[in-house]
Amino acid sequence: MNSNHKHSEITLTDANLEYFPNFLNDELADFYLESLLNSLQWEQYSIKIFGKTIPQPRLTTLYALNSQPYSYSGLKLDPLPFSNELHTLYAEIVKLTGYTFTHCLANLYRDGNDSMGWHADDEKELGKNPIIASVSIGAVRKFQLKHKSKPNLKYEIPLEHGSLLIMKGGTQEFWKHQLPKTKKSFKPRINLTFRTIY
Repeated sequence: MNSNHKHSEITLTDANLEYFPNFLNDELADFYLESLLNSLQWEQYSIKIFGKTIPQPRLTTLYALNSQPYSYSGLKLDPLPFSNELHTLYAEIVKLTGYTFTHCLANLYRDGNDSMGWHADDEKELGKNPIIASVSIGAVRKFQLKHKSKPNLKYEIPLEHGSLLIMKGGTQEFWKHQLPKTKKSFKPRINLTFRTIY
């Protein structure tokens, strides 16, 4: 792993974010991209939006240290046990941040047409002020945030290959985030979001 972790605190009203651009060095990030693309059990789930059932514009899978399911957007996912790679990454996050988690919700954006719409990770089972650790590997994509009640408050960050973003404090209560479509990206990106489910 990369022992020389540069990191920056991102100061936003009502939010608390930490960004580690080089959590994994390029060689490790390349290894995990290749390995997780092939070893995780990716699925395209359908969700209900405004009464319509549509396939999510990305592939998803859930892994955990226990058997507790996770529900969001009308989906209920039962987890698979952590793979060796997820165990290793998880241990590095704990070592670096001191935060522990139970689940890893993984998303695969196959190319720039895959996306994630505006939302907050504020489901009841995540508890108040959840801490979410988000590892990005593969194509660099823009991560956008906007305040729920102050429309002029917005923020955008390109999430680097091998980066780690920690969202904590009131981030989910007061902000939404998205990963928009882009015509500039043709390569896959994997996002591993570690979270605790109560």
